[in-house]
Amino acid sequence: MWADDAALDAAGHRLDEWESSLAERAARAKTLSARMQELTGTAHNNDRTVDVTVECSGLLIGLWLDERIRQQPAARTAQQILETTRAARTDLLRQVRELTVEFLGDDASAKAIIESYRSRLAGDEGSSDADR
Repeated sequence: MWADDAALDAAGHRLDEWESSLAERAARAKTLSARMQELTGTAHNNDRTVDVTVECSGLLIGLWLDERIRQQPAARTAQQILETTRAARTDLLRQVRELTVEFLGDDASAKAIIESYRSRLAGDEGSSDADR
């Protein structure tokens, strides 16, 4: 099958490079996954009466309300919390995008990861945390 030893050596070298490349990419993906687990998104509304923090999956993990909130209807406060939570998820997605491109570049797998996060975070907007 191989015409000479040089061709066989070259094929073996290409396989070694391919294996090394796969191992390096797997290590970068593992590190990326661990770093993403640490991400949180944060946001506050325009008058800074609502501050929200979401964890890496987009779930609400922190909510701070200024005392001025008491001077408005509860429905307005609820709307501000929802809007600020969406803004915190947008912040989270920005961080996911930056981290993914840093670790994987701008290839198809990076784009798929970013799109997966985008669709999950956008899909959460119609449900409440209590429903999950």
